[in-house]
Amino acid sequence: MDKKIVLIRGAGDIASGVALRLHRAGFSVAMTEIARPTTIRRTVAFSDAVVNGAQTVEDVTARRAGSPEEARAYWAQGVIPVLVDPDCACRVSLKPHALADAILAKRNLGTSIADAPIVVGVGPGFTAGKDCHAVVETMRGHTLGRVCYTGSALPNTNIPGLIGGFAGERVLRAPADGVFESARKIGDRVEAGETVGFVAGAPMRATISGVLRGLLADGVSVKQGMKSGDVDPRGEKSYCDLVSDKALAVAGGVLEAILHFEAMNHGK
Repeated sequence: MDKKIVLIRGAGDIASGVALRLHRAGFSVAMTEIARPTTIRRTVAFSDAVVNGAQTVEDVTARRAGSPEEARAYWAQGVIPVLVDPDCACRVSLKPHALADAILAKRNLGTSIADAPIVVGVGPGFTAGKDCHAVVETMRGHTLGRVCYTGSALPNTNIPGLIGGFAGERVLRAPADGVFESARKIGDRVEAGETVGFVAGAPMRATISGVLRGLLADGVSVKQGMKSGDVDPRGEKSYCDLVSDKALAVAGGVLEAILHFEAMNHGK
């Protein structure tokens, strides 16, 4: 019996946690991305396959695929294909069993409930029963990873979740409009006030001390205030290479939603 295909829109760290969990559960997973990803936590995101051709997260490898046919060939190798396909046009050819929109744009960028037999929206911007069959909560707290079979996820607060006693302080934002240039790399220990990158000559400084667990790739165009880095105050470098608790919780919600609707449809 062929494995069931799940297509994931987005290949950032949360989407990659979903992909990892579904891949390990036996699904054939494909992902779509934009040509110039803006992922911060690049060491745990399959989006880097778009730029580098391949990316390994924990023990799973993804490769950039140039077509749906090439994507199918990668499945036979146990590899997750990532296609540069912002409009998710490949769904017509791949005919996925389920589709999960994990772009995390805080709004729906074009996903329809008719895109697949099972459509799951991840985070704010989706309404179960309207543009998807279920929505998975992404806000840290008691409801993280919970599946909403009616209604929507909690609205975006623009306040990062609390980690090591810090919330907004741990996020580094672009100091100006321009092109990002790094001065440090993911995994480095940084101190508060230290410069970790530049935009148009303006320094982007760490606001707290800790391990730099996320940083934009060089050459990415940014707007002032755009999230461009992430400092983990816990100071544990190994966390940079492990999918986060948040990503795994969200991934569990997506897996639940798919299995829930499979069970419902099986009973019909």
